[in-house]
Amino acid sequence: MSQHFSTRDGSAIVADLVSVIVANREYLSEVDGAIGDGDHGINMAKGFAHCGRTIEGRQLTLAEALDELTLSLMEGIGGSMGPLYGSLFIGMADEVRNSDDIDAATFAHLLRGGLTSLQDITEAGVGDKCLMDTLIPAVEAFEQAHASGAAFSDALDAMKAAASQGRDSTKDLVAKIGRASRLGERSLGVLDAGAVSCCLILTRLADSVQPRLSA
Repeated sequence: MSQHFSTRDGSAIVADLVSVIVANREYLSEVDGAIGDGDHGINMAKGFAHCGRTIEGRQLTLAEALDELTLSLMEGIGGSMGPLYGSLFIGMADEVRNSDDIDAATFAHLLRGGLTSLQDITEAGVGDKCLMDTLIPAVEAFEQAHASGAAFSDALDAMKAAASQGRDSTKDLVAKIGRASRLGERSLGVLDAGAVSCCLILTRLADSVQPRLSA
């Protein structure tokens, strides 16, 4: 059987996502402060920490844990990021509701489902200096690696590499959406906070899944 992990690890996996966002609270706000209002880390950490408290001590499936994360973000984060990340995570959850074990093919559906759900509420894409600059290349890298026959763990490595490259690409982009778009050329030279937080999330997701894989 191909590499897979149990959906019963949902609470532990989402707890890992919570920890990386809470740990990077100040860094994310610092990045955001360069061209935004400087509260991305504060808001993200607030929503993720609330989820952490909600799932603590509960053994949830991945879909159930992602549902809790969605609720925490939708209800606990101001501005646009709550609905954006909430849409991403609910789209992911919907793809694994009936799964006991998640293999690479199912994980590819999880990633694509999250992206599609997000695209339902925003027209932003690669080149707009936003989280899509991280997310879209990462999803495509995983899909391409899986389609070429790569092992699940190797496809996750490809996803992480693409996420990092996507994040770094935003430094050379002019913001086209959000508050930073008002700055025009002055938005050049700094990373986008949403792209940074998305990279943290995808990287920790992969790092959490990889040691749980079994043949």
